[in-house]
Amino acid sequence: MTRSRPVPATERAALMLQLVPYLINKGEVSVAEAAADFDLAPEQLREMVRSLTVIGRPGDAGFWQMSNDLFDIDWDLLDEQDRIVITNAVGLQDAPRLTAREAAALLAGLQLAQSLPGVGASGLVAGLLGKLARGAASAPADVIVASEPVDEVRTTVDEALRRGVALSFAYKAPDAPETVRTVDPVKVHIADGAWYLQGWCHLRQAMRTFHLDRVSAPRLTEVAITHGAEPVPELFEQTEGDIVATIRFPAAVAPLLGAYLDQAQVETAAGVSVATLRLGDVHSLKRLAAGFGGDLEVLEPASARRAAADWARAALELYAGI
Repeated sequence: MTRSRPVPATERAALMLQLVPYLINKGEVSVAEAAADFDLAPEQLREMVRSLTVIGRPGDAGFWQMSNDLFDIDWDLLDEQDRIVITNAVGLQDAPRLTAREAAALLAGLQLAQSLPGVGASGLVAGLLGKLARGAASAPADVIVASEPVDEVRTTVDEALRRGVALSFAYKAPDAPETVRTVDPVKVHIADGAWYLQGWCHLRQAMRTFHLDRVSAPRLTEVAITHGAEPVPELFEQTEGDIVATIRFPAAVAPLLGAYLDQAQVETAAGVSVATLRLGDVHSLKRLAAGFGGDLEVLEPASARRAAADWARAALELYAGI
């Protein structure tokens, strides 16, 4: 258990800014767990939670507030079970949300993508499915996409791609005798509902594309892929506008970064973590850096580092005349 420690006013303000999104993301969390994540004593964390109930958005002319303009918590749960739940988030969850039908449509597309060889086992789609379900205005209908059963061929191709080994199978092209092929799998394409495997054919000594409906008796080999002309692609490759950023922060801050680190590469040494992650734009990175009150530093790219510094400098200049 963390002992009580002095918390300067500037650090306290930063912690308060981080506390609300942390609690909203958690849904329900014990005081002990939250205190450990924030490196505070339980009583200090409990005091911060209580102080939330006098914080909110100003009313007309900034002089008064209605009850629903203030943060609120489940007091009974806090007092009796030492657990925290925000019951009023003061408009932070009032952003436009997906309708149940919109969420169901996106869920259907992700479920179809999850069936692609090399994708379903990555964990990426499962995380997106959970986020979409939480982001809907109401619970989306259960959706099951089953355009056709997953057969032995697709399952074996998936396994070969994940293990990085060659695949042996019988192939029957139209108007040609059946042949046995050994192929270094590279990628799977879907076009007009048909599945195709692209890979290096050991028989033809060249890249070939195989219609999976013409493949039978698939078998994994112990031969490692050596002729792959290109790496196995991820489902969501980097697109123009994406930013691959490197950030540095105290290791204790990691739990507060939440989903930002789900797909990041993180290295930690001497209590300091360096993470490489992908974000949609520079603005997202600026907001991320600003939300941690100096604890998070943007290292790369240089353009994003300058943008974050300029944004913080501009915000400070707004206080020059106060």
